[in-house]
Amino acid sequence: MDSYLPVSWSTVTTMLTQASVSVKDLPNHDLVLRCQTGHRPDKTAFAELLRRYQSHVEKVLYHLAPDWQDRADLVQEVWIRVYRNIGRLNEPVKFQGWLSRIATNLFYDELRKRKRNATPLSLDAPLTFSDGEMDWEIAADTPAPDEELSRQEFYDQLKVAIADLPEAFRTTIVLREIEGMSYEEIAALTGASLGTVKSRIARARQRLQLQLQPYLDE
Repeated sequence: MDSYLPVSWSTVTTMLTQASVSVKDLPNHDLVLRCQTGHRPDKTAFAELLRRYQSHVEKVLYHLAPDWQDRADLVQEVWIRVYRNIGRLNEPVKFQGWLSRIATNLFYDELRKRKRNATPLSLDAPLTFSDGEMDWEIAADTPAPDEELSRQEFYDQLKVAIADLPEAFRTTIVLREIEGMSYEEIAALTGASLGTVKSRIARARQRLQLQLQPYLDE
């Protein structure tokens, strides 16, 4: 995590406890505008946004990284980035979509750091292609050594193939095939149109199938 950020999580939580009753009656648009007035965001308005959208940020990061044990730290980092950058949001009515993109971008920042160490993605769900479904698990209870080696090679190649996708393709294929989100949910989360989401997923599937074909033919 960035150590140089000028606001700590304790500061943010203090803002929450200090929030005045009056801000609770304001619409989200007005809260954002209050946060954009002055050199720094209004503390009570920001605390109210945090109260309203904390569960949303947690849900987004859960969908992206269900197996990560430090999601609470990522949630904290999302709000720090919001605090630092809310003045750049040109359309306050789109705050939720902007917030979701911050969470998604943070996830991929972290994924790039970790991809050579821990396994950040759950591979329990099948990967669906246009010509059918591919099961990532071998049915045998006690696979032979050569089968175990082949399976590990396939998993390794799968992770490499996903990591090598362009970021927009990687985001949509992970959300669709691994996290099980609908096209509509992905469109809302990423800010892309429904048609764009469908196109990116189709192209990502084609690239993965092409790269993994030697392993699928075995």
